[in-house]
Amino acid sequence: MDIALVSPPWPLFNRPSIQIGVLKAFLKSNLPPETRIRNLHPYLRVARAVGFNDYHIISQSSWASEAVFSNLLFPGRKGPERLFVRALRARRIGNLGGDFRKICQGAKKALEGYIQALDFSNTKLVGISVCLNQLSAALFIARCIKEKYPKVPVVMGGASVSGGIGHGILKAFSWPDFIIDGEGELPLLSLSRYFLGLSASFDSSAVSSRNDLQKATKKEQITHLEWLPVPDYDDFFRELYSIEGCQGIKVVLPLEASRGCWWGRCSFCNLNLQWKGYRMKKVEQVATESRLLSQRYSCIDFAFMDNCLPRMQAAQIFDTISTHDKDYSFFAELRPGHTKSELKRMARGGLDTVQIGIEALSTSLLRRLRKGVSAIDNLAAMKLCAELGIRLEANLITCFPGSTLKEVEETLDNLDFAWPFPPLKPVRFWLGMESPVFRHYKDFGIRSIRPDRRYKELFPDDVARKLVPLVFEYTGDRKRQARHWRPVEKRLLFFAKRRKELAISGPAITYRDGGHFLLVRQILENGEILNHRLSNLSRKLYLTAEEPIEVNKLFSVANNVPNEKIDAFLRQMVSKRLMFMEDGKVLSLACKYSKNR
Repeated sequence: MDIALVSPPWPLFNRPSIQIGVLKAFLKSNLPPETRIRNLHPYLRVARAVGFNDYHIISQSSWASEAVFSNLLFPGRKGPERLFVRALRARRIGNLGGDFRKICQGAKKALEGYIQALDFSNTKLVGISVCLNQLSAALFIARCIKEKYPKVPVVMGGASVSGGIGHGILKAFSWPDFIIDGEGELPLLSLSRYFLGLSASFDSSAVSSRNDLQKATKKEQITHLEWLPVPDYDDFFRELYSIEGCQGIKVVLPLEASRGCWWGRCSFCNLNLQWKGYRMKKVEQVATESRLLSQRYSCIDFAFMDNCLPRMQAAQIFDTISTHDKDYSFFAELRPGHTKSELKRMARGGLDTVQIGIEALSTSLLRRLRKGVSAIDNLAAMKLCAELGIRLEANLITCFPGSTLKEVEETLDNLDFAWPFPPLKPVRFWLGMESPVFRHYKDFGIRSIRPDRRYKELFPDDVARKLVPLVFEYTGDRKRQARHWRPVEKRLLFFAKRRKELAISGPAITYRDGGHFLLVRQILENGEILNHRLSNLSRKLYLTAEEPIEVNKLFSVANNVPNEKIDAFLRQMVSKRLMFMEDGKVLSLACKYSKNR
């Protein structure tokens, strides 16, 4: 007897699924040893069939990803193709090698062939993980299984079917039998024990059922994450090495240190639909898992899948990992506010790529977003990453409902100070189900909300009406916001283009310390290079402000020098865009020169 766990397209093809990797390890430790648990990664076959480049491009767009298998579920409709083309054009991601129909044909042949080659005759339960970009592919897989094995129970779970979405899926589609709302370990264990004949019934308040129309009433979560075993990625590597052309792929192993978000207040965010509260593993457990996974799979590249690494423990995690004496490479998501010392410790442990929730460069707008930081904090985060050689991936939200023209102008002004660092990516606000903006939309100047019309392009009307959408559209000030934010979007695109033309890969402002003077080199957007010399007290003041510091504290550094003179120096530095000043704080923007950069 066995249980099959499936991760549909479109995750990154060089990563195993942490969702089914953790679930397999958890079930193995809680079910009889004779139970066979198979993890299936059909996205590897689809990536090979459509081409790795095309797969990667499509996987970067949720709407384009969903359009492919929506077209296969409901052939003959024009909506999915229109949506696919429009979504990729809007993202400016890259050029596809194949057209929509060719990609759909390749994906269909690969996935149907994959399912047909599997034997589910002795399978007691099939679990399908449904996260970002995976809904229509998961439904296609469920249909393929049910057509050949109609009596095999199929359960879906994951972020994209949580928060009430799953019950709508049961109404709209006949292929899934159960939907898990929220975290999967405990509900899936209960279902597994029932279908394996180990218990007379399953009792889980987190499961919606088709047969009796039971609806999930609350989430069931593991109290302590240290109860979780190390993820099992054996099946991923078996599949990967069996596919021609995949052997040379550099695999990145997913890890998790926490679930939920320790901040959890951002007004636009709905990334925690599947979690209730915040939990984290102990530092030693996280470090041990990275060492064990590295040894088991001969891999030193990792990605933390946390919404945000724990604030107080992040540096400690990398301190412990650094003792492994391996050339690790880590990706992680952080919030602004980590000090230079903390980021240095993380870099020493292998952190070389981060996604930091910048979101805005207007302090007023940051308050509206409930980020808990200011523009100077965000600029400091951008600067520290550039100085330490940590690659920063960060977004700037545009068109946020209710944002003012003054906030747009403040953003444009502050972007001039952000020029020295890798540019932010402009992302237009979208309204996610159960985000604070969704729940209190009138407080943000929104008059009404409705399901995003793109669902009607993905699905026939009768299906779309039954679904509870993850994304909504709204009436309010959308056109005005788009008009006001267009200069910001253009400026960010110009920055990206200009840095490429000027071959600037690192910070555009650097300094070299001469002991009693500084030499500051500044590259302007027009390509002009300016050199500045700061001597004695000027040097001391500039270096003292390498992280945000109150201006009043700088006054105490300069003994017997009038405050007015210090203030004049600071304002001169700001006018030259060598420093940034906000609300009584100041930040030096130049990064220490590195020969290795």
